[in-house]
Amino acid sequence: MSPKLKIGKINPDILGKLISDYTHKEDRVLIGAEIGEDAAIVDHVTSEIGHYAVNINANDIAAMGGKPMWFLATILMPAASSADELRSIFSQLSESCKKLGISYCGGHTEVTHSVNNPVVIGHMLGEVGRDNLKPTSEARLGDDLIMTKSSAIEATAIIALEKENELRGHLGNKLLARAKNYLYNPGISVVKEASIVSGIKEVHALHDPTEGGIATGIFEMATASDLGVEVHYDKIPVSEETLELCESYHVDPLGTFASGSLLMAVSPSASKGVIRRLSAVGITATRIGVMMPREEGMRLIKNEENLPLPVYHQDEISKIFG
Repeated sequence: MSPKLKIGKINPDILGKLISDYTHKEDRVLIGAEIGEDAAIVDHVTSEIGHYAVNINANDIAAMGGKPMWFLATILMPAASSADELRSIFSQLSESCKKLGISYCGGHTEVTHSVNNPVVIGHMLGEVGRDNLKPTSEARLGDDLIMTKSSAIEATAIIALEKENELRGHLGNKLLARAKNYLYNPGISVVKEASIVSGIKEVHALHDPTEGGIATGIFEMATASDLGVEVHYDKIPVSEETLELCESYHVDPLGTFASGSLLMAVSPSASKGVIRRLSAVGITATRIGVMMPREEGMRLIKNEENLPLPVYHQDEISKIFG
């Protein structure tokens, strides 16, 4: 009997078999369908749907070493939507594109009974030179694993925005206000840091962790690169806002939406220089682990104990929103 699929990320064994059986690439396609590799997404969360659609798509281009250039969007609005609601989405798309230097150049818009909430289907195009390609699958044995910013930036914003009324009496107003602003500060975009490191030859691979969090993003990078990995739990940055919100709902910050942080595999000889270069423009970066031989597996060092690296096929935020 065929196994039933669970909510969240597809089991990598099932997905890997589907990719192997049903996708192919011709000679001009440098990177095809692979576990951990991103090309484009459909995304809509909270009232900031336009901001999400642009930034999450731009992140996927940037995390390949490319420069996001052109954006098209199909916008599906539910019946009885107002012109002001549609105008708000167009405004968000336009402003987000302007901030990133992207041309919002077309798409399709309609009102349909097929959706209950606004849906934005984004298609981002970009450019990259062959020498600057940084696919997830190019991490090398012995590379340092570095992450920018902190864990669960996107999840922190989602929880704060969607559960504001519940949290207001539980958390301080200042902390909650900071958490609600996580979409913009520290922000869910990784375009800036990716553009800084994409030209550094000692940076071998980049990855933009999203659903399933930092831990699952690390798993995807190691899997795509046919490597193992050792990660140090106490090195992974988790902000006060993230910790408070995740603890309030018993959510693991390593296993929930992580847009805003960029993972990179870097030659050990260049790690300190990469971290300094990012720090010089106000982007924090932390060495959290090392890429290991595949046969040594994927492990998390926590309280001096070797644990299996957790993988979240269902994002932890489902504990809150189902």
